Amino acid sequence: MKSEKETDKSSILTKRWYDDACGAALALEFLGERWSMLIVRELLLGGRRFSGLRASLPGISANVLTQRLAGLEQTGVLTKRKLPPPASAQIYELTPWGYEAEGPICALSRWAVRSPLHDPSLSLSATALMLSMKTMFVAGRADGVNGAVGFCIGDDGFVAWVEQGQLVVRRGDPAEAKAVIETAPSALLPVIYGGMPLSQAAAATMLSVSGDQALAVRFLGCFALPPKIG
Repeated sequence: MKSEKETDKSSILTKRWYDDACGAALALEFLGERWSMLIVRELLLGGRRFSGLRASLPGISANVLTQRLAGLEQTGVLTKRKLPPPASAQIYELTPWGYEAEGPICALSRWAVRSPLHDPSLSLSATALMLSMKTMFVAGRADGVNGAVGFCIGDDGFVAWVEQGQLVVRRGDPAEAKAVIETAPSALLPVIYGGMPLSQAAAATMLSVSGDQALAVRFLGCFALPPKIG
C-alpha cells in the first residue's frame, strides 16, 4: 500500500503527464507549470518568507503561490521550515536536489536572452538580477577584482565575490564587503550590460556607491550578454 506522501506525488504527476520517458518531459512536470520555475529562481540564493516571494513575483496571487509551493514541496523540490525565536517565521527553501536546478535554469536563461524578443526593460527582481550576474559573468574580465562587493536592493542584501574563476553570490550583510552598491535592478542593468559608466549612473542618482570605488568599477565590468541569434 502506498503511503499518503507517495500517493500525493503520483496524483500531482498524473494531472499533467506527458507519457514521455525523456527527462526533459519530467522536468516540465516539476517546473513547467506557470510560476513554478520563477519560484525556484527566487529561492536559489536562500530561503524566503511567503510575503517575500509574493513581493518578488508581483503578478502572482496568494492563492496560486500557495498552490505552487505545495506542489513543489510534494515533489521534493522545496521544503518549509520555521525559524527559531525571535523570528518565529516560516520560510520556504530548496532541498539539496532543488538547488541542483540552478545550473539548468541559468543555462536556459542564457539561451533565451539570445533571442531578439528579450526585453531588458521589463521588471526584474533582486534575486533575478544577482542570478543574471552569475549567468553572464566573464571570468576573463575579472583580473584585479580582489574583494567582495555588496548590494543593497530594496530590503534585500547580497554579497558577491570572485572565487576560482567563478562568481559567488550569497544573501548577507552588504556592509561586510569592500564596496557597497545601493541600487534598483533597473538602474544597474545599463551599467552591467549597456556600457554606462558607473560614475554617470551615480551622478544621475540612479544608484550610490560607497567604499572601494575602483573595485566596484572593475567588478561591474565583468559581465556581458551573449550575442543575439541571426
